[in-house]
Amino acid sequence: MKCSTINFTTLQSLPAHFRSLLRSCVRNSSLSTGKKLHAVILTSGLASSSPNTFLLNALHHLYASCGVASSARHLFYQIPRSHKDVTDWTTLLSCLAQHRSKPSEGFCFFKEMRKEGVVLDDVAMISVFVLCTRVEDLGMGRQAQGCLVKMGLGFGVKVCNAVMNMYVKCGLVEEVRRVFCEMNERNVVSWSTLLEGVVKWEGVENGRVVFDEMPERNGVGWTIMIAGYVGNGFSRKGFLLLDEMVLRFRLGLNFVTLSSILSACAQSGDVLMGRWVHVYALKGMGREMHIMVGTALLDMYAKCGLIDMAFKVFKYLPKRNVVAWNAMLGGLAMHGRGKFVLDIFPKMIEEAKPDDLTFMAVLSACSHSGLVDQGYHYFHSLESEYGTTPKIEHYACMVDLLGRAGHLEEAVMLIKKMPMYPNEVVLGSLLGSCNAHGKLKLGRIITFLQSDSSSNK
Repeated sequence: MKCSTINFTTLQSLPAHFRSLLRSCVRNSSLSTGKKLHAVILTSGLASSSPNTFLLNALHHLYASCGVASSARHLFYQIPRSHKDVTDWTTLLSCLAQHRSKPSEGFCFFKEMRKEGVVLDDVAMISVFVLCTRVEDLGMGRQAQGCLVKMGLGFGVKVCNAVMNMYVKCGLVEEVRRVFCEMNERNVVSWSTLLEGVVKWEGVENGRVVFDEMPERNGVGWTIMIAGYVGNGFSRKGFLLLDEMVLRFRLGLNFVTLSSILSACAQSGDVLMGRWVHVYALKGMGREMHIMVGTALLDMYAKCGLIDMAFKVFKYLPKRNVVAWNAMLGGLAMHGRGKFVLDIFPKMIEEAKPDDLTFMAVLSACSHSGLVDQGYHYFHSLESEYGTTPKIEHYACMVDLLGRAGHLEEAVMLIKKMPMYPNEVVLGSLLGSCNAHGKLKLGRIITFLQSDSSSNK
């Protein structure tokens, strides 16, 4: 039964039916329908009696699977301890591991699981390593490894892959190699993770050695290697490998591969390779290309200085999300088209919700165009209109704006009002402005503050 066909007015108040429908919502990621079911359950009082606590479990799984951490956590603690199984615990842990704004909650919940004596399965451990990877917390990652050893649990291939990925992101490629060598079983993900670490931290030529040793290559391995070549300035080698991938091995270029290669082109400034990928994308996808490819394409053109071409790609995107808008606004700001950024910003608000990167692009546009009053307006609107506390990056943009415009005293006052200690980017920007405007005495003070900032790290 599809969730979209539910007749809520005639639905029988039977717990088994609700549970079945909630499971259907989980499978289809239908949060809106799940919320309607939740409202019916609350109104009927079905979840309040202990025999129906399995409805709480089902609701908990719905919100957790849809990434609504606050609701999932609230429902989890309503379930009696005797009715919780390891799946309930690991489902919430997995949800918290993906919660970008509050990673500490995931760590605290993991500690609670250990304290409660919950059996830690592969899903739980992978979630912990995913969380450690995201925040680059090696200490917690090593503790999690220690837990596995103390409990006498084996390191399955999926867990080992998660550990390797954590070490890749933290730059410890020797640890990546160690885990890889100690694995009893390896799959294509294991090899691809090793390849990513070696290319990123030991160089593309060392990565080629790993690539040639791979017993099986999927699109991820090819993408890592090609993007590695292009991103490090070896465009010809990247093109030859791309040619080999498509013609010899008959592997198509999906949107992930195309986006990765375009990002490498943007990084290296290789517009010729980027144009070739653009042609391929048009042949394979037409003008209505995948949003990820379109965003990477416009970002590549913008960073290579072809801002008009970037805007042309942007206009043809069938659906523009906040990532695409940020890439476009950032590209325009970078190339001195600040007034145009402010002109199209209202249109952006209609299509997507602005985030921190959006306001960095807008403030940068004001800075590069000398629009001081507009910069103040958007800086203050972060809190007054969007309820977002300005980050140090936003303060850095404002200091740069004021410094470029010669308002050095205002820049100093803003730094004094910052709720956090100014970093080297903030102080370096002000120092550059002092030198540019001949304020050498103030510049010497900033230099002293910079050295003090470095010593306090």
